[in-house]
Amino acid sequence: MISVSTNPGALIALQNLTRVTDSLAETQRRVSTGLQVSSAKDNPAIYALAQQQRAQLASLETVQQGLRVGVSTVDVALAAGESISDVLVEMRQLASQAADSQLSANDRQLLQDRYADLADQITRLVDSANIGGRNLIASGAADMTVIASDDGSSTITVAAQDLSIGGGIINVSADGSALSSSGGAQTELANIIASIDALSSALGALGGGGKALTLQDRILNRVSDAVEISIGNLVDADLARESSRLQALQVQQQLAIQTLSIANAAPNSILALFA
Repeated sequence: MISVSTNPGALIALQNLTRVTDSLAETQRRVSTGLQVSSAKDNPAIYALAQQQRAQLASLETVQQGLRVGVSTVDVALAAGESISDVLVEMRQLASQAADSQLSANDRQLLQDRYADLADQITRLVDSANIGGRNLIASGAADMTVIASDDGSSTITVAAQDLSIGGGIINVSADGSALSSSGGAQTELANIIASIDALSSALGALGGGGKALTLQDRILNRVSDAVEISIGNLVDADLARESSRLQALQVQQQLAIQTLSIANAAPNSILALFA
């Protein structure tokens, strides 16, 4: 039956066109965003889970930044400490020369002046080991504690090492006066040897702390990768599949438009009956 009041064929064709158009819009969204779930409307449960993991990922990135700053701080302290060790070796050579009782007063004074210069260099090295307001080898430096987990429950502490002259590790003459006599030079030589041994232990402690920070950063980097992959598995769209679906829907849309056009033209056939 053909009716001019109701056109069932056109209504069915319109419903089909609406369905195809909606599917096409959804597929276009997935292709353009690369996401299967981009809002809570798409899938509330999956979106909520993905958001939780995004928050965890952001926390991990913040923790890793702190760890890397900590590693840089330790690296600077180690570089300065190793340079101080080289200076102590040179000071040891000077003290050995000054232990010679046959030195002239002029030669001894030259050794004292050079020794004082090296002591000043140690002070400069200690002062320069500063990064972001942190200095692990300065006099009175505080231990460095770094957050090592995204929930803040785990920390890594790197003990400060006072490498200033007279701070307990480096115990040498600051002005070179210890080399003013053969006996004083011999005593200073023993102090230098003890300082080199103590410095080696201090650098070992710093190196161990730096290694712990680096290892934790690597672990968290793997965790971050796993979380990021998990988020992708939850919300990412299969672009190859969506691209194929997009082409199919575009064809279906054109066919639905043609079908609707044909259905809308059907009532016009009634006019032929009055011709």
